[in-house]
Amino acid sequence: MSIENRTVLITGANRGIGRALVEEALRRGAKRVYAGTRVVCTHPDERVTYLSLDVTDQAQIEAAAKAVESLDVLVNNAGLAAYDNLSDRAQLEQHLAVNLFGPHAMASAFLPQLVESRGAIVNVLSVAALASLPMIPAYSISKAAAFSLTQSQRALLAPQGVRVHAVLTGPTDTEMSRDLDVPKASPESVAAAIFDGVAAGDEEIFPDPLSALLAPSWVGGSVKELERQNAALLST
Repeated sequence: MSIENRTVLITGANRGIGRALVEEALRRGAKRVYAGTRVVCTHPDERVTYLSLDVTDQAQIEAAAKAVESLDVLVNNAGLAAYDNLSDRAQLEQHLAVNLFGPHAMASAFLPQLVESRGAIVNVLSVAALASLPMIPAYSISKAAAFSLTQSQRALLAPQGVRVHAVLTGPTDTEMSRDLDVPKASPESVAAAIFDGVAAGDEEIFPDPLSALLAPSWVGGSVKELERQNAALLST
């Protein structure tokens, strides 16, 4: 799916990858970009409409769904990452609320529009969904759960014509990863690679140099094959 002349909604759109996704969608000729944020923002491009949107607030999600009449691409980008050691259950619950239940609530609320357009859901996850980062275990757990959610959504929504993509990002130069002392990709390059992956129909998108190392072995790997086999059970 090309972004040109499409309507796109991006959560967590005020900074980092989210802000880069807004600019990339505009560069690619999007007809309308809905930018979901928890803070008041403005944009000089008249194609951008900001929505007051906290993905943990069901009332705000429902209000946004009523305000958006049509939608081609939903990008669940809003996320939370905090250092912890799993000693505080509240930290884990907060990560799950944002990184798992937030994307689930968004997809559920906007499903009628996406079915109508035969559109796409793009869940921005992390390579930590595949192998936990022990310095941010609550984040890793929530992203692993969100990856499982993505695989389930993919199988369940395919009959309705909705495609579901998982973005497995590596280290990116954002505020979220500023204390991580490793080479990082720019948000702009990651945003471009995400939309390239959507256009190519890639179910898993590896948008940076580190994550891209996993791509060659993923598509034909045993985990991907097991996902396909499990999805096929729906039609038996």
